[in-house]
Amino acid sequence: MKATLILLLGISLALPIGGQQSSSTGNQGKRADQEPEEEVVRISTNLVQVDVVVTDKDGRQVTDLRADDFEIFEDGRPQRITNFSYINAAPTTAPTPASGERKDAIPIPPARIKPERVRRTIAIIVDDLNLSFESVAFVRDALKKFVRDQVQPGDLVAIVRTSAGVGALQQFTTDKAQLYAAIERIRWYPLGTGGISPFEPIGGSSTLAGSRNDSLIGQSPSAPNDQSAPGDRLDEFRAELFAVGTLGALNFVVRGLRELPGRKAIVLVSDGFRVYSYDDDQDRRTPSARVFDALKRLIDLANRASVVIYTIDARGLQTLGLTAADDVRGMTPEQIERELSDRRLAYFESQDGLNYLAQETGGLFLHNTNDIAGSIKRALEDQSGYYLIGYRPDEKTFDQNGQRRFHRITVRVRRPGLQVRSRRGFYGMTDEEAYPNKKTPGERLMAALVSPFSSGELNLRLTSLFLNDAKLGSFMRSLLYIDGRDVTWTPADGDWQRAVIDVLAITFDGDGRPVDRVSRTYTLRARGKTLDELKRYGLVYTLSVPVKKPGAYQLRLAMRDVASDRIGSASQFIQVPDLKKDRLALSGLIVTGRSLLGAAKEPNGSLSSTEEEQAVAVDSGPAVRRFRQGATIDYGFIIYNAKVDKATGHPHLQTQVRLFRDQQPIFIGRLSDFYPTQTADPKRISAAGQLRFGKEIVPGEYVLQIVVTDMVAKDRNRTATQWTDFEVIEIK
Repeated sequence: MKATLILLLGISLALPIGGQQSSSTGNQGKRADQEPEEEVVRISTNLVQVDVVVTDKDGRQVTDLRADDFEIFEDGRPQRITNFSYINAAPTTAPTPASGERKDAIPIPPARIKPERVRRTIAIIVDDLNLSFESVAFVRDALKKFVRDQVQPGDLVAIVRTSAGVGALQQFTTDKAQLYAAIERIRWYPLGTGGISPFEPIGGSSTLAGSRNDSLIGQSPSAPNDQSAPGDRLDEFRAELFAVGTLGALNFVVRGLRELPGRKAIVLVSDGFRVYSYDDDQDRRTPSARVFDALKRLIDLANRASVVIYTIDARGLQTLGLTAADDVRGMTPEQIERELSDRRLAYFESQDGLNYLAQETGGLFLHNTNDIAGSIKRALEDQSGYYLIGYRPDEKTFDQNGQRRFHRITVRVRRPGLQVRSRRGFYGMTDEEAYPNKKTPGERLMAALVSPFSSGELNLRLTSLFLNDAKLGSFMRSLLYIDGRDVTWTPADGDWQRAVIDVLAITFDGDGRPVDRVSRTYTLRARGKTLDELKRYGLVYTLSVPVKKPGAYQLRLAMRDVASDRIGSASQFIQVPDLKKDRLALSGLIVTGRSLLGAAKEPNGSLSSTEEEQAVAVDSGPAVRRFRQGATIDYGFIIYNAKVDKATGHPHLQTQVRLFRDQQPIFIGRLSDFYPTQTADPKRISAAGQLRFGKEIVPGEYVLQIVVTDMVAKDRNRTATQWTDFEVIEIK
């Protein structure tokens, strides 16, 4: 790990020029509907406010109700509605249906998304701790269909496994390639509670893990076996631990989503978990204390964080009778029926937790369907709008002298034929008492780092690049631009001034596990011209992280200006290819620019060292990538593992430049042949080119994509792509 702070003036990344290509692009009481609010659910001494969804018999939302159409009760006592509104959370424009994508099609790079442009925030939690081998296959296929057909521009999506640890919140992305990679990492977890299939066949070692009356191998199911009880208790204890683990993973995601404004949704895909255990002595079901405690904590947190949890039974439609896999030879009809009865009981008991979790948070329990992707779509459509209903609680609701008891909320609608869904209640604590705001600088810095969104208190811009060296191997080089106006300078000795910043940077692998961490405090001292330049042009924080294994990585970085206590954060995904497989790959794309503005001012074409032109040079550097209309940009990259043509003794490559705005192509360059003949290492070929903008190009965010095809290679991995984003600003 190597990290440094450097002055931005004059920064450059030297890259030997192998191939050149140049391209050019030209032009390019009373009901009130409201926008989504930051606070949806509020629990305070002055106001209790909940979100409510009303649907008709066909499941369509009803949006024309008024306050006098509703009744709200706390612990059975009617309350007077003091706050009422309808929130239209549907996107302003309908998403364009995704067209069929060819498997060999060049992927469209994702656009950089800003918080104000996020259309939906979607967290899909795959409960691999409790999924069977069969369910995993169905879930993977369904999620691929969901990403292909339903994820649209403006969607911020995370696909998280419950076994993946604390890196859950690092998975939010707009990049479909990253989502597909997350889906590929979903595998059967052999140490979990799920077997090969949702049910063990009758005649196997057990009917179902944790079910009652399990029989030992070779014994009649009806034979008495006092020694089986300890095994049953162990299975039950193990199932409880995995259920608590699943709820703990959900709890962590909800805590991260709590920082986001508005109403949020989590979709849990699971084979279910049991919340009741069977008491043989009393011949009845009793709640599992461990599971119920975890459920209550999760539900209270989700309700206060305005998170709705939708649950999906991944098993789909199940045959609860005899199947071809069941071996019932030598069994009496009574024994067979007892086994089938246990199977049915275990199946329905495993749905209790999913149903309870959805009901208590105002969501839906979606089951008895094999269309998992359709269930996800239904859950997301349910987020299109909701009512906010509030009332003033009485003093007993938050009694400080007594026990903090649970208060049940019931919402009814007077119009017949409608169904109402809302959160079921809350504990008698205000939001401030239940979850105090983070106060220490370290906690605030960590909260900013793990948040799905980048913090906007400080203006940061992060650029992370994959590179490979013959001696050093693969590594990530990251540049963090820090706006000089955001750094607070205070007087020091004499005419010196100083600034203090805290930096926390963590690199996560594809499973969300931290693989590298930097936590440092920097004290900067400057005066005179250097101080003026730092304030005007900013700083760049550089970070190099060696990478031992290929795969998806993400660098998340948070910075705090100590004097003002303002915090900013930024993050970026990087895909590190496996160069040992000898497949074509590209390094990160380095982009820098030169403005034509200065050349136009000087008759001889030379650029003068004016402050304006220095600012242009800073903005157009590789860390900022902000170019003016009419500019020319240089880009460079390295091509790895190009095949050598036996006839010529040199590689034969084709390159293409593509330019996108809002994920729509605005420029597709021609295919250009590239014959690198002057290269010392054919495994690492340097390439570069230019792209010239017209003066009428529309200002905004763009993505530059480079496509390289190895014309010598014969396999399907002969094409590699790389992209980077940049901004075009208006000439003033």
